[in-house]
Amino acid sequence: MKHMKVFVTGAAGYIGGSVAARLVSAGHAVTGLTRDHDKAAKLAAMGITPVVGTLDDGALLSSIARDVDSVINAASSDHRAAVEAIIAGLSGSGKTLLHTSGTSVIADDAQGAHGAGIVFDESTPLVTPPQKADRRVIDQLVMSAAAQGIRSAVICNSMIYGVGHGVARDSAQIPLLAAMAREFGVVRVIGKGRNRWSNVHIDDVVDLYLRAMHTTSPGAFYFAENGEASLAEIGEAIALRLGMPSVVEWGIADAARMLGRSRAHFSLASNSRVRAVRARQELKWAPRHGSVQDWIRDEMPVRSKPTCT
Repeated sequence: MKHMKVFVTGAAGYIGGSVAARLVSAGHAVTGLTRDHDKAAKLAAMGITPVVGTLDDGALLSSIARDVDSVINAASSDHRAAVEAIIAGLSGSGKTLLHTSGTSVIADDAQGAHGAGIVFDESTPLVTPPQKADRRVIDQLVMSAAAQGIRSAVICNSMIYGVGHGVARDSAQIPLLAAMAREFGVVRVIGKGRNRWSNVHIDDVVDLYLRAMHTTSPGAFYFAENGEASLAEIGEAIALRLGMPSVVEWGIADAARMLGRSRAHFSLASNSRVRAVRARQELKWAPRHGSVQDWIRDEMPVRSKPTCT
């Protein structure tokens, strides 16, 4: 396998850090963007060449993109200027750009009341809520960069679980629910918790990124999932793992006041149901972890102190 120079934005984050760690272990030369000097030192200790900067440093992003073989944008799904700068640096090069998106682009506003959301695959016309329209535009911008001589692709992750392999160890949703449970002594789900999310283990996500980096077709869009569960089922598994009573219902208004509207409505109370057909067919991706409930009950780290603020 050819060793490459890869630039990873969000290299100190959960997804980017896990991908970067795997790239290093595979022998690739990885440069990682981080905003924090302390995290830069941690990246260096992992064998990643750190660059301290932000997604607003367009000239820096373009310059690094020109100097590497592949770029993996895992810092933000919503920063258009950064994507434009990376595309400018890669234009006409035939190099690879993988952009990280998330399946809240097709989330509904079920407020935990039902699990009847549409199940999308890559051939299904997407229905994007107005609050996520800008994210979808960025996804399309990345895919259209194929016309500029870039081997570009979007990886649209569903709910990710599992312990990360970089500086950041926790994903977004399940650790948040567990942290709130430790703080309040009970597992809360919004509404009835009947809404369903597709999910995927971080190790399988990393495998998908590496496969796409080597073999994606230009302009591709891939969902990442391997099963689904309702938030009530996830909550019950968390309760069992933490030795707590069964879940309790949480009103959407109260949840939004504490967590913010986006996290309450679209991260925890929506339906976000997808099938990763294209990755399995084109990239021969074969995820190995198939039950988020089993992982929660058997493997989820249990901390003694609350981390929710």
